This record gives sequence, C-alpha cells and structure tokens, in this order.
Amino acid sequence: LPSPSLRQMSDQDLESASPWLLKSADPSAVQSLAAKLGCPLPIAQILASRGVDTPAAAEAFLNPTLESFLDSPANDPTQMLGMATAVGRVLAAIRAGEPMLIYGDYDVDGTTATVLLKTTIERVGLAMEPPRPAQVSYHVPHRIREGYGMQASVLGAAASDGIRLVISVDTGIRAVAEAAEARRLGLDLIVTDHHLPGDVAELPGAFAVINPAQPGCPYPNKNLCGAAVAFKLAQALLMAVSAETPDPAAWLKRVRETLLPSFLKLVAIATIADAVPLTGENRTIAVLGLAALARPVQPGLRALLQLAKIPLDRAPTAGEVGFRIAPRINAAGRMDIASDVVELFLTRDRARAQSLAEKLDGLNRARRDSEARALVEIDRELAGLVDAEGAYPRECLVLDHPDWHRGVLGILATRVVERTGRPALIVTHADGDAHGSGRSVRGFHLLDALTAVNADAGGEGGPRQSADEATPLFHRFGGHAHAVGFSLESSRLPQLRARMRSYTSRFLTPALLVPQMEYDAEISLADLTAEFAAWIARCAPFGIGNPEPILLTRNARLAAAVRLIQEKHVCLQLVASPARQPEGMERQSQPDTPALPALGWSRGPASWAGCCAALGLAQGSAIDILYRVKRNTGPYASPYFGGLELELQAVRLAAAPSLP
Repeated sequence: LPSPSLRQMSDQDLESASPWLLKSADPSAVQSLAAKLGCPLPIAQILASRGVDTPAAAEAFLNPTLESFLDSPANDPTQMLGMATAVGRVLAAIRAGEPMLIYGDYDVDGTTATVLLKTTIERVGLAMEPPRPAQVSYHVPHRIREGYGMQASVLGAAASDGIRLVISVDTGIRAVAEAAEARRLGLDLIVTDHHLPGDVAELPGAFAVINPAQPGCPYPNKNLCGAAVAFKLAQALLMAVSAETPDPAAWLKRVRETLLPSFLKLVAIATIADAVPLTGENRTIAVLGLAALARPVQPGLRALLQLAKIPLDRAPTAGEVGFRIAPRINAAGRMDIASDVVELFLTRDRARAQSLAEKLDGLNRARRDSEARALVEIDRELAGLVDAEGAYPRECLVLDHPDWHRGVLGILATRVVERTGRPALIVTHADGDAHGSGRSVRGFHLLDALTAVNADAGGEGGPRQSADEATPLFHRFGGHAHAVGFSLESSRLPQLRARMRSYTSRFLTPALLVPQMEYDAEISLADLTAEFAAWIARCAPFGIGNPEPILLTRNARLAAAVRLIQEKHVCLQLVASPARQPEGMERQSQPDTPALPALGWSRGPASWAGCCAALGLAQGSAIDILYRVKRNTGPYASPYFGGLELELQAVRLAAAPSLP
C-alpha cells in the first residue's frame, strides 16, 4: 500500500522506488531443509532466510523445550556480569531479615518484573531451613507525578523507612546521580535493567549492575527485556538457595518443573509487549510462556484473559498478547496507577482480581478514546506538512500539544510513523516542562539522535548562542534505537526541533525513507492449503526479528469487483489466472473454483480503497500481491480453504494481463 509521501509518484516510479525484494537464503540449504523436514520448499525458504538453515537449528526453532532452555549453557544466568554479587547480597538480606524495596516501572515490562522478583524473593526465604519470611515491598512510579526512572525522593523515603537494599527492575542503568544518592543514604542498590547505558564510562555506581547490554557482560543475549533480566536474577536465586533447603534435590526439581515455568508466563507477556527481537532465547521464552498461559490458575491472570476475550482452554497467540493483554496492562500506567497491575498478579482473592481487571479494561477504553481525540489533531497537523509533491519533510517530525495525555504519547508516535514513514517525537506540556515519546523508522537510531542533540551546544551546528544552549537539552532521556522517552523545559522545544532537523539532514538519508517491501517466499494460490498454513503457524510466535511471513503470489485474478468495507477497507475475491495456451490452440474451459478472500485493512490517511481505485482494479484484473496468511474461525469465514484468508500488504498490476 503506497504511503502518502509516495502517492503522487507514477506506477513506474513507485515500482522502482519501492521494490519487492525476496529475502536471501542459500538455495542448497533450502533444498536440504525441505528434504529433512518434509516441509514445502517455501517453508524451508522462510526458515533459511531467518538463519534457521540446518536441521539442528530447525529442530530448536520449531520444537523448543523447557529442558533445552534451562540446560543450555548460553542461557546460564550466572555468567551475567554482577549476578554473583547480587545473589549473595539478596540472600544475605533474607537471612538477616533486612527489609528490601523493589523499584519498578509503570509499563508491562516493569510491572511484571516487579511481580516475579517479589514472588521469588519471598519463596526463597520460605524455602530456607529454618524458613525466613522475606520483607519485600515495591514501588511503581506514577507516570505523571514522577515520570520515568528512579527518583532520589523515593530512595530517601525508603531509607527513612528502614530499607537497606533496593533492587531496580527495568530501570536504573542511567541513574548515575540516584545511585550516588543511594550510597549517601546508606542504601545498597542493585540495578537490573535492559536499556542501553549512557556514557559507558559513567555507569551507575551501584552495589551490583545486571544488564546484558552493559560493557563487559559476557551474556550472549543482549536483547532481553527487563522482566527477562529480572527472571535471570530470580533463576539464579532459586538455584543458589538449594543448599540451604531441607531437600536440595526436591527443591531443584520444583524450581525446574513448577516455579520457573510459572514465571515464564509473565516473562513471555513482557517479552512480546516490549517488542524485543523474538529470536533465540527470547523466542523460546515466548513459546514456553505462551504455552503455560493455557488454563491459567492465578485469579488476576484468568480475569484479564477473560476480559480480553481470550479462551482459557488454549494458549494465546503473540498477537493476542500484544493487542489485547498488553494494552490493558499498560493502560494502568498510562492512565492511572500501575501498582494496580502488581496487585492484580499477586492477589489470590478472585473478587479483588475481577475488580482490578475490570478497572484495567475501563482504563484501556479511556486510553483508546484519548488516543482517538489526539489523532484528529495530529492528522490535521500532518496534512499541513505535506508539500506540493505529496511528500512529508525529510526530518524527524516533532509534534506537541498541551492537551495530549502523557500516557498515550508513545502510541501516538507509532501512529505518526505509520502514517508518514518518518521518525516522530510526540510531546505534551505540564508545569513548564515538555514530556515526550518517540518512535523511529528502519535504520535510524533514535536514541543515538537524542544523545547527539542533547550535547549539541551549537544548536544546528553553529557557534554557541547562549549559556542556556551550552547546557544539556534534556532533563532526562533514554530508550532504544526505535523507541525513546525524554523530558525538557518547554521553552527549549524550539531548540529540540532545530537540532533534530540538523541531525536528520545528515543521518536520515533518502534511502531510509523508501518503503522497501521484503517477502519471504513465492507461492501459488493452489499451494495455499491447510497443511501449508499449519507449517506457517509452527514458525510463530511472530514479532520483531521473526516477523509474520509475507508471501508473493503473481498473476492472481479478481473473480468479482472490489468490495468496500466501511468505505476504506477492501475485500478482493481471488482465483488463479487461467494458463495461456500456445498460439493456434483453443482455450480450454476452466473449472469453477472458489475464490480466496484477500482483505486490505487501511490505517491512517492512505486507504486500500484509494489504492485499488488508482490501479483501476475490476473483475478480471490480474494482480501481483504480497500478503500474510490468516485463518478466520469466525461466523463469516469462507467455507473453502479451511477458513484461510489473505491479509494484503501490497498490490500491483500483474506484468502479464489475464486472458479476456
């Protein structure tokens, strides 16, 4: 589907600017995999293009097990830098009865990490001989009142309450000043985080830092989410305490068969929600955790799944977690108090769990309403940015409004990127400060951009204009290549715009803005069988690093006119185009075949209805399509093809027209 920035280009220009590229794979590896696995060649092509190019790698990819996950040396938590120090300090605190504080974060990653680490420490204490009930409290910051990251005031209150050990989860890697304040207060601080550190020479001076992304950490997976890092600490604690239990062998058996699989439910939710790459260990966590989510026992989890309309007798899909479960969890931190999520997953009271789940569901509806209102204003602003050629500026778009709710800024930034193909920073204002969230496009490292403009005392590269410009731009900032958060004085927002414009003029190259469409394999409509769809399903869960396969089919024919859905979405009924006959031969009659539905869902200003109209699609038109394979189990599913339907990604006129 052409983006608005390219809608004025001719079909020929668009074809050359936005090619459809087959993901590369070794042909010999594809043939070998297909023979060894007994799978269709396109499935082997999909696997090989993702680096799963040997039978052993395919077995690990298609059939991950808890045993292989726990026994893999690559996944051993004790190899993490700082792990041994952290484990020793936590065990000492439990033995001495020291009160501990878990310092969390307000998103899915931070709240689930808080739950599993609090639960772990309490169970470790009870497993000791004699039992030592651990004193573990938690603090989840309020997004509006406190903002992101650790706060010295919270540490001060903890010290006044007698806390001597603070453990951060999903935060803290840039908390240099806060770590210094913790030392001054007599607090031992253990940082567990996964975000990228700032200046590598200035890591927080904590008692221990556990973060696979920190310099010198040998742990191979640098892309764990925050909850997974907390899980690693939990796993190491559960293993280390075995020597202090009455029956170490029985304890270790319980850890492997019961406790760790149970924790993987929350880690899988966080892994999917935090959009870390679903490859290697992360994919195994997602597979095992999703499987464990079938028939949940904990009342809060059951209530949440029910309100999200996910059946309790099967494992949810990654899509259901990402689009139904995670938004409800995130809604607490976005719109109200994220500590409700921690209570939801800790309570054993069914009535309380139901009440909390219903509150999250209501907050999620409020979040959607707030997002919809803001998007009206955003679409109005975006319309004013388009030039005479129908293109957006080649820069990071910075949009701000005082009425936009801080809790939906990240979602709004994502919507702007989807609409424009440009990185975006979305900002709101409160009490003289601007608070923002950003999302990026492929190939443009947004955290590097913020790091550069924060220290760019010369504004747009010129000489310093004032002492104000010589100071760091942001109060605080952090994140990843594709997602960031930040705050600064509202009066300095023009400087942010100017510096980002200067930075993007150098590093946001035109090539990064061309919407390249990659596909995984080419297949005919006749090959779209239930068996083929089952092979696709075995490649799930899908996400960053393991995207849902996109397939190419050439020369499909519209069996009927384009059907509009709500004026902007479309449904195409597709059949294979008839084969051409050699010259001089009569055209043979074609048997009637059922049509395969292909749906195009419009998002933002560009619509599938407009795309189909621009291409002049009508009954009999021959088209090439890129699509994902879906299975519709609803009441309106096609009775043919086992309920299979296609989700359109791109359409173009076929090179060879169909016969009249």
